[in-house]
Formats: sequence, structure tokens, C-alpha cells
Amino acid sequence: MNIIVCIKQVPDTAGGVVFNPDGTLNRGAMLTIMNPDDKAGLEAALRLKDQYGAHVTVVTMGLPKAEDVLREAMAMGADEGVLITDRVLGGADTWATSSTIAAGIRNLDYDLIITGRQAIDGDTAQVGPQIAEHLDIPVISYAEEIKLDGDYIIVKRQYEDRYHEVKAKLPCLITALAELNEPRYMTPGGIFDAYDEKKVTVWGRADLKDLDDANIGLNGSPTKIAKASDKVRKGAGEKKADLDPQGACDYIMGKLTEKHVI
Repeated sequence: MNIIVCIKQVPDTAGGVVFNPDGTLNRGAMLTIMNPDDKAGLEAALRLKDQYGAHVTVVTMGLPKAEDVLREAMAMGADEGVLITDRVLGGADTWATSSTIAAGIRNLDYDLIITGRQAIDGDTAQVGPQIAEHLDIPVISYAEEIKLDGDYIIVKRQYEDRYHEVKAKLPCLITALAELNEPRYMTPGGIFDAYDEKKVTVWGRADLKDLDDANIGLNGSPTKIAKASDKVRKGAGEKKADLDPQGACDYIMGKLTEKHVI
């Protein structure tokens, strides 16, 4: 069984974000981590590997330094990594990103593709389903639980205050929630193998055959950023320290009524 896991190196927002003049993220200037939903998807793939036997390939698109997140995934147990990187691919929105990643996946054998539900730097939840659309395979999103049944995958899918149980024939794509599992840690032996034994394949634009130049990079992105900024700082607010409990309650109720909350 061949499993592909799409992962993304995202900004560690605890360290702040930096923007380019065109409104895109300056990824080279920020500390980075593996996207949490993607890490849960990787753990799901590794558990399927432990239980059934599988070859797990991690794929990412990004700057050359995104190799770090592939090495981390291989230290956790993935078998190999693929880095898609090229200057002409930079500034891609979800459409251009999914088109590019799908072109890379066409170079690989796969039975199951797992992506995170969404990335914390964009929060669109679009890339995974778009990859499935490009590859013309079924997609099951918001996976809470995954199990195999022969040539089928059965997924417990989160849905508001309940869940769906969905069954699809392989190959298919699943988008994973961070709540799907608790990802494992890297091991010392895994770290050694990730850097000395396992390989990262690097592909540029020339290696992506079934891809239209009109659908790549910033110029191939139909989404245009009008304005971008860091999170808005909130003021200290209004403080009332001289009220007794009844006075505080009356004050809060008055404010709620004034704002038409109640």
C-alpha cells in the first residue's frame, strides 16, 4: 500500500508574522513548524503503516528550507520525502498550490492521499479537496477516525454536533483534523535515519509534466490579496473596580442591553 501525506511548513505564529510588500507571507523571515492538521494526517498514515504495512511518502511545496519539515516527518517514520520548490511557483494561492501538488503526485504511485484539513497560515481548507478534484478521485474531509476494509477506506467524519461514517473505494483523499490523534515524537534512531539513510527528492517546474503555466505561482493565482496585516491589537477596555457584586451585575446587564445583545 502506498500512502502519500501532504504536509506544509507554516509560520510559528508565536514568533510573529512578516509580510512582503505584495501582501504575501515572507516565509524566509519567520520561524516555522509542521502544520498541526498535517501532523495528525502523518500520524494516521504511520498507524496504517504499523497495522497493515505501507510505504509512506511525504510531499511538500515550499522554499528549499521546507526540507526540514520533510526530515522531521521521516524521523517520525515516513519512508521518503518529496520537495517541490521553484522560484516560479512562489506566491501561489490555493488553486495554484493544489494544481502544482497534484502534478507532483501524478509522478508517484498512491492508494491513499492524506492532507490536513487546513493550514494555520491560510485557514482555507481548500487545498486537499482541490487536489482530489485535479486527480479525479473521491475526497472525505474532516476525518476523526480512519480504518481500512479491503480496497475501501472507512472514515468517521466530523459534522457539526454529530458525525458521518463514510466509505470510499481506494484510491481516495482524506483531510485530517488535528483531533484525529496524538502524533508521535521523533526517535533518536529515526532522526539518524532521516538525515543519513532516507532521501528527499527535489522537483522543480521542469519535473511537473502535466501542469499548465497559467495555473502556477503568483501570476496563476486567481485570488489576489487586497490588504494584509498582523493581528489587531485590542485596547485595555473599560475597567470598573468600585462596584459591589449587584452593581457589577447591573452594569454588565446594562451594557448588554445597550449593545442589543439581549
